[in-house]
Amino acid sequence: MDLNTIYPCGKVNRRGFLHQLGGGFFGAAMGAVWAQDGKIKDAIYGPHFQPKAKSVIFLFMCGGVSHIDTFDPKDNKWAGKLIDAIGFGDNVAEMKRPVIPILRTFTKYGQSGIPVSDWFPNVGGVIDEFAVVRSMWCNEGNHFPAVIETTTGHRGRQFDHPTLGAWVSYAPGTANQNLPTFVNMGRASSPVQLTGGYLGATVSATPFQPGETPIPNLYPPKSSSPAERERQMRVLEEMNREFRERYAINSDVVARSQAYELAARMQLHAPEVVDFSQEPEHVKALYGIGEKETDAFGEQLLLARRLAENQVRFIQICHAGGGNGAWDAHGDMKTHEPLCRAVDKPIAGLIRDLKQRGMLDSTLVVFGSEFGRSPWSQNTTGRDHNPKGYTVLLAGGGIKGGMIHGATDDVGYKAVDHPHYHSDLHATILHQMGLDYRKMEFNVFGRTMRLVEEGQGPITEILA
Repeated sequence: MDLNTIYPCGKVNRRGFLHQLGGGFFGAAMGAVWAQDGKIKDAIYGPHFQPKAKSVIFLFMCGGVSHIDTFDPKDNKWAGKLIDAIGFGDNVAEMKRPVIPILRTFTKYGQSGIPVSDWFPNVGGVIDEFAVVRSMWCNEGNHFPAVIETTTGHRGRQFDHPTLGAWVSYAPGTANQNLPTFVNMGRASSPVQLTGGYLGATVSATPFQPGETPIPNLYPPKSSSPAERERQMRVLEEMNREFRERYAINSDVVARSQAYELAARMQLHAPEVVDFSQEPEHVKALYGIGEKETDAFGEQLLLARRLAENQVRFIQICHAGGGNGAWDAHGDMKTHEPLCRAVDKPIAGLIRDLKQRGMLDSTLVVFGSEFGRSPWSQNTTGRDHNPKGYTVLLAGGGIKGGMIHGATDDVGYKAVDHPHYHSDLHATILHQMGLDYRKMEFNVFGRTMRLVEEGQGPITEILA
């Protein structure tokens, strides 16, 4: 093909053409497509065994949800008393802190009778679909290190470890070549939650948002005709054939090149996914769309369902992110209340919507944050960070619903019954996606890197 016959010299330069075609969009990940085509060396591609879940919707509450005010109730017999807090945070010396009272009312819901806080009445209505794991723990007690640990499975940044979503994008490959494999919505607590790390930029998260423009600069110029668009696509294909071969070893360059190709296809397919105009009003109402407190998160969860329908494998939704995250309730536990109202109805709506569509069995929904909160305060009515014991919820995707697994101690400080390091959650998610966590490894820097290096593996007690 003679490119000059399509775009003569002087009409558009290479950089300008690519920038216009991609609209400045560099975030989309195409690694799974290349893995399928054999373009990425050592890519796993394909499940290790029959998966139970086709997609994961991971709801990450940024800042640390208080488990003892939501899904792990404790009585108040210790309120006002000093208790040992040895090992809390960075402190290894003897220390005592006063327990502050739990002001929430808990109601038993469903056939399972699982108690749920008055802050989550709608989730209570679907609690029979959830496994409530009350015995999670991690090492890090500060936000940024804890986010690194709970999203990559590793502590610290000695190596550029990829996030869980990147591993899921890298391993099973894409199921829809017109959409990314790993999507993020909402403001993350840290860019680490979006990174492909040493797996490469091609498996990092693609940012999405509800509305007519899911990705900034997604749409081609209105002045572009279909015929011109077709010529552009042929030029791009010709350019990238040579470009791939020359720069295949540079993952950032590869990611940028592939992002343009994916962006071009998304211009045709993504608008359909984000178009809510054909959604019945009763479905929108399930998510709280149109209601002031729940509209924003409801739209994100409805879009998550539509992405799962279109075979996007890992959909991460970060709520109230930025800085330490709004769930960081040091000053007063009352700051949790509006956050709970914002997510309660949409989460319940997502579960009901997935179930009525027959999608819940193949869609794994996870609710959690980087750690929990302590039984004590910092001389306020709020709670401190607590990595030693907290709760995550899982539903669908081959998970047993209506059950509680594990427990923290009498005050909710430490996981004591069936404690699970956070990597056990990663191993569980991978298992439901048909991936053996022991085989999730990548050779780099002269050593073998693994997503899961600690822990006991999948939480088998909650698997159906």
